Amino acid sequence: MSTTQVKRFYDPTFKVSDAYKASMPDLQNGPASLIEGANVPIQQVGISNFNLPLRFRAYEGESVQLQASIDGYVGLDAGKKGINMSRIMRTFYTFKDRVFHLDMLEEVLQAYQDDLEASESYLRVGFSYPLLMDSLRSGMQGYQYYDVVFEGHLNAQGVFTKFMHLDFVYSSACPCSYELAEHARETREVAAIPHSQRSIASVTVELKDEFFVEDLVAICRDALLTETQVMVKREDEQAFAELNGAYQKFVEDAARLLYQELDSYTSIQDFVVRCNHMESLHSHDAVSRICKGVPGGLR
Repeated sequence: MSTTQVKRFYDPTFKVSDAYKASMPDLQNGPASLIEGANVPIQQVGISNFNLPLRFRAYEGESVQLQASIDGYVGLDAGKKGINMSRIMRTFYTFKDRVFHLDMLEEVLQAYQDDLEASESYLRVGFSYPLLMDSLRSGMQGYQYYDVVFEGHLNAQGVFTKFMHLDFVYSSACPCSYELAEHARETREVAAIPHSQRSIASVTVELKDEFFVEDLVAICRDALLTETQVMVKREDEQAFAELNGAYQKFVEDAARLLYQELDSYTSIQDFVVRCNHMESLHSHDAVSRICKGVPGGLR
């Protein structure tokens, strides 16, 4: 037990001098003898989910300010106790007034490597991106929000890879259920409603050229054709029922439709898609997963 008498008191007037700062312990930058456990590299160490407002470049050249959630990591070599965690945020904040786009991630990743003396760096920038969506027949408009993540990795050889993640929400009407409902109506004159459900396509693309959120949203819309709606009047609800009747799909169909559309874009290096149909018939979900098939690529 310490015999030194200490004061339980916070002094708001205390000023930190350079000499005082130099005297403060810094365990994370201490010698390798302080390492607990195996003295091996750590692939990623950093900070997850720090938030700030950022401006993002939109398709038509303007920018939109959104709240973003940031994950920043670097690789830690063997022989190093740890990193200065605050530098992950401090370094990122030097870019806070810039307009963000995918290629800009490389600048942040290089700054991470320089500031934290690391050989590899990783960055994820998540945000909810609004786009105006027209109703099907009533002429109204409403904002559809898309969960998006920009992701970048800069390896020890200076190779930069960039990814975009998008969750696209759509309706899936079951073809089998439709046929069974029609059978009941035609053979027994019984009213029956086929089941459909809200569904999510989680799409990840590795990119080699400039690409916008609007581009990936357009790909999903063209492939699936039954995106959930924002502003709906009776005529829109009827139109949506007709749309689902025209474009019924199993979870396997959704995956292959997205594959066909994504594979036609030369700016997309690789991709992986997970479709989740949150079944209204079952207590479980129906899921499919499909990838481009690049050797050593996304799975």
